[in-house]
Amino acid sequence: MASHQEEKSSRAVARALSILELVAESRSGLRNSDLSRRLKIPKSSASYILRELERRDYLRRDRNGKYRLGLKLMSLVSSAAIHFDVREAAKPVMEEFLKKSHLPEVHLAVLDNGRAVYIEKIEDESSFIKMDIWVGHRLPVHTTAIGKALVAFLPKEEILKILTTRGMEKKTRRTITSPQKFLVEIEKVRRAGFAVDNEENSEGVRCVASPIFDASGKVIAAFGTSSVTFHIDDKNLPRIAELVRKSAMKISRHIGFTGRFPFQEA
Repeated sequence: MASHQEEKSSRAVARALSILELVAESRSGLRNSDLSRRLKIPKSSASYILRELERRDYLRRDRNGKYRLGLKLMSLVSSAAIHFDVREAAKPVMEEFLKKSHLPEVHLAVLDNGRAVYIEKIEDESSFIKMDIWVGHRLPVHTTAIGKALVAFLPKEEILKILTTRGMEKKTRRTITSPQKFLVEIEKVRRAGFAVDNEENSEGVRCVASPIFDASGKVIAAFGTSSVTFHIDDKNLPRIAELVRKSAMKISRHIGFTGRFPFQEA
């Protein structure tokens, strides 16, 4: 049975969502009095919720005291739409990659708050090898190929800020734990157009990833694959890396990138 505090919190969340919905439906914006009357809630309660939504930039108040949607909410919607577009554009390329590579899985990730977050994954159902990756899984950028690909084209200062904020935990004996060594590694990724995680996150597992660019030339996602080291050994690595890179380039083209890639195109 829900406690009084839980019911109170649930009611506040419901009211906040109702306020956002009403403001979104209004072309001219709504005042506190409009919202409290239409939602049948005390003006003081509406005022408290509105202040918090405004503080967090979900709403903005104009000089006439009317509330409209804020930039934070719009950016969240835009981000969700972009991720959906990338996933839809990537799926056929991911399926094609699995057939050509004969590897157990392929995945897609985005950078979120200094972590690589997986937003799509396709597995070869016939493979007996299963990788410990799932949609929503968050991993460090310094230990993973997908993370390296996501940050490779960021300014050096931003990369160092992520490393400082998130730390550089040593996952295996091969993990890069020095910011300067990581920057050297990132320079290799910039030149080659793909990144490799050589058992840096998990012993016996090697990963390869490449950045995906949007129409403006910004890296918005990364395309990657992973398997046990005898699948991606030194002999197979160049072939797989080129497949990964070409797949990421193809997705980039599908979502509007028309420029020249910032690395040597084979």
